[in-house]
Order: sequence, then structure tokens, then C-alpha cells
Amino acid sequence: MDATTAILLAALVGGLVASAVRLPPLVGFLVAGFALRAGGIGPQPFLDVMADLGVTVLLFAVGLKVDVRGLLRREVWGTATAHLVGSTLAATGALAALGTLGLGLTGDGTGTWLLVGFALSFSSTVVVIKVLEERGTSRSFGGRTAIGILVVQDVAAVLFLATAEARPPSPWAVLLVLVVPGAVLLRRVLGVVGHGELLALFGVVVALAPGYALFDAAGVKGDLGALVMGMLLAGHATSDELSKSIFALKDLLLVGFFVAIGLGGLPSATELALGLALLLLLPLKALGFAALLWLAGLRRRTAVLTGVALANFSEFGLIVLALAPEEMLAPEWIRVVATAVAASFVLTSLPGRHPEYLSHALRRLLPDRPVGRTHPEDRPLDLGAAGVAVLGMGRVGRSAYERLSEGYGLRVVGVEASRERCRALAGEGFVFVEADATDPEIWADRPFGHIDLVVLAMPFHGNNLDALEQLRGNGYGGTVAVVAQHDDDLATAMDGGAHTGLQLYDGAGAELADRAAAVLGRPARDLAPPEDGAGERPGRTTE
Repeated sequence: MDATTAILLAALVGGLVASAVRLPPLVGFLVAGFALRAGGIGPQPFLDVMADLGVTVLLFAVGLKVDVRGLLRREVWGTATAHLVGSTLAATGALAALGTLGLGLTGDGTGTWLLVGFALSFSSTVVVIKVLEERGTSRSFGGRTAIGILVVQDVAAVLFLATAEARPPSPWAVLLVLVVPGAVLLRRVLGVVGHGELLALFGVVVALAPGYALFDAAGVKGDLGALVMGMLLAGHATSDELSKSIFALKDLLLVGFFVAIGLGGLPSATELALGLALLLLLPLKALGFAALLWLAGLRRRTAVLTGVALANFSEFGLIVLALAPEEMLAPEWIRVVATAVAASFVLTSLPGRHPEYLSHALRRLLPDRPVGRTHPEDRPLDLGAAGVAVLGMGRVGRSAYERLSEGYGLRVVGVEASRERCRALAGEGFVFVEADATDPEIWADRPFGHIDLVVLAMPFHGNNLDALEQLRGNGYGGTVAVVAQHDDDLATAMDGGAHTGLQLYDGAGAELADRAAAVLGRPARDLAPPEDGAGERPGRTTE
């Protein structure tokens, strides 16, 4: 078996084993590299090419996720910046103390400790998103804040790599500002490339050509160019789809990066012990995030849960160390940090972690604050004196709100997550609360206890089912009505505990016929009432 076949087979087996024990596959890729090196296989040139391409595409994908307005929120950039500085200094101090005790590596110095501390300050995007999805909080305020912090960390890493090299940029580098107007043309092309393989190819070409190659030719770090090109395309209607289309390719290429780390050599006993000792920084990392988020106005529970999710080391830290100039770091440190990163992933996957208990334990250190001093997006949901709540104020929800309020005289409150839609609702006089009904944290204080009727009218059926599950889990005793686009979706909701519901298009054809006949001037005959359970015809309640 040749080396290439052995590497591919070992990477696949390592990734499968890691996934089977609920670890990120990249842990398996690292272990596969170590095993291959122990078996006599050394570094391979094609892996270096894969690694370079993978990092470039990764940074382009990071740029696609950059929402400048979201990153400018105080709880995001302030927390990320303060924690990056504090965590770097704390890790540097710990490494210096170990070095003073003779437990570090030979040839260390303050510059090396600072660089390693900087790499250890990052949190893993792969692990954090996995944790948030397992908790069902990826769309919650805390989840969105955590993802924003990850993006700020990634941007900081790229900026460091762009400035770490000693070579000055070319005088032609000033012309790189032309990529900004040039991005207008790229955005137009993005709008017409379609949704298939051409979309992924477009992303890779933009990352490598006007991204990496152009910036590198101007004497600027090519990785920064890939990030910039991604940022210039961020916010386009197709940018999310583009990010997803290159996601699998990015992951495949990064296999080469992590296997290459392992092929660099097995960690010695000293390196292994030092890497495991770095895990002692994780509790401090979690507490630092929790404290900073609490100071930014988040509730203690939100701050602690988010801090625990971010308490790990990042694969991006390995990328920073691997791409840093050789004179800044001895290669032994890459094996040390690789050990720490993999071990932090193992700790994250262990069962029995209870951040809810940590929230209670830290009540003295991070006391509750008055609601008025809590971040507006993290306050407990207050539905006032309403007796009816409509979750989702699109056209269906608005129609239900108006009928219940004007037709039946009920006190109704809407719950809507879209800020743009909330602005429109405010201008039209609706009583509503801006909140995401899919956020599990808003259910913690049982805000629907006094509500007699909950109407689930969110456009995505999965969100309605999630809200229905939360109502049942919190012992809600009122009536639940749900709207669905398909018969099987409605049946699922009814089986899940909804008391009544409406298939969105029931009677839509009859309503259209009535309106067409009215235009013709034909009077309508007396119509039989709808069958039991069919509900009313939807009229204008089409989404």
C-alpha cells in the first residue's frame, strides 16, 4: 500500500472512530497522523497543498459570515476583545511559571509564550456550534452572541497572520482598495451563477484568485485576501448558500492540515504532559467569558451557559501556530497545542456536564440584576395582561391577531423575532413583544402560565413544533392552535398536543373562486358549513 492510500484510509478510520465516540472528526485525523508517523510514514507534499487550500477556503468562509453590524454590538466585540487579551496574558503567565519551574520546553521565551497564549485564547467553532445545536440554543441571544465572538476571534487571528511576517508590502498594495468596487461585479456574478456545482466553484475561485493570489502578489498575506473577499460578499442574498456549498470542500481540504500536524511527529512525554496541563486554563476561560458577558448586561444564566460553551481550545489556534513565521515558534509547541486542543474536545464531549448548576453556584459572584439593567434582548419574556399570545406575526399571525382582537374582543399580544417586521408592527399599532419563540431561554420563567390561548403561526413548521414541545414541557394548561402548510405537518402537531389547527391551504381554492365570481357579479349560493375540524377558510391568511 502506497503512502497516499495509507493516509486516506487512516484518516477515514480515525474520523469514523472519533465520530463514534462523539468527538469531532479532526481529533481522529490528528491521531491518524500520529499513528502513520509511528508506522514510518513521513510528511507528504500533497498534504501541504491540501492544507494551504483548506485554510484559504476556511478564511473565505469566515468572511462570508461576518455581519459587521452584529460584530459591533458591545457584548460581542467588547467581550471577544477583552477576553482575548486577558486569556492571552493568563496563558502566557502560566507558561512562564511552568518554564521557571523547569517544566516548559527548551529555548522558550516571552515571545513564544505570548504566541502560544494567543493561540489558546480562541474557542473552537466546530465544538461551540455542536454544543449550541445539542442544547437547541444556536438561534438564541446567547447562541448568536457566542457565534459573533467566534467570528471576532477568527478575524483577529487572520489580522495577526497578516502582520506577523517581516516583509513589507509592495508599493502596489495601495491598489488593493480597488477590490471594493470590484466586489460589485462579483456580487452580480454571484447572483446569476445558480445553485449547483458552479456556485461552489465560484467561491473557490474568488478565494484563491482575487483573494489569496492578488493580495500575495501585492506583498500582503494571502490569507487576509481570502477573508476580505468573503467579507465583501457577506450579506448577499446567496452568501449563506455559497457558504454551505463550500463547507464540505473546506472540511475535506482541512483533513490534510490535521493529518499533516500528526505526521510532524509524535509528542514526547514532556510535550504530552504540558499539553494536558494546559487544560487547567479551561475553567478560567469559562469564568472569564461568563463574567464579561454578565458585565455586558446578560443574565447570569445566559452568561454562564455561553461561557461554558466557549470553554475549549480551537483548531484555529493550531492553524495560527502552523502559519506563524518559523523564527517565532519551535515546532514542538505545535504538538503541545495539538494535544491540548484534542484533549479539550474530549472534555467537552464527556457526559454529565451541568452548566445549569454552575449558574446557581455563581449567584454570589454574578448576582441577579434588576430587569431594567439587563440587556434588552436577554430580559425575561413579559406578555403583560394579555389572554392570547400569537407566536409569529407574519400574514397568518396578523390575521389571527386581528380576528381574535376585533372579532372576539380578546386581549392579544404578538411575539415576533424579525426586527424589520417588528418595526412595521409598531407603526400599525399592534401590541407585541420582540422575542424568538424558538429560544429555550425565554421559556425558563414560564411566561405563558396566565395565557388562555397560544396560536402557533410561525412560517417554519419545525419552529411551531419546538414551541409546542416547550409548552407541554412547562405544563401549559391552556389551548394551543397551530397552522401548517401540509396535512402531515398538521397531523404531527395534533399528535404532539395541539388542540386545534388549520392546514393553510384548506379552502383557498374555494375562496379564490368566490372572489372571481364576485368580480363577475355572480351571487353566491348558501354554502354548507365546513366539516368538523376543518376550521374556517383562510381568506387572506396566506404566507
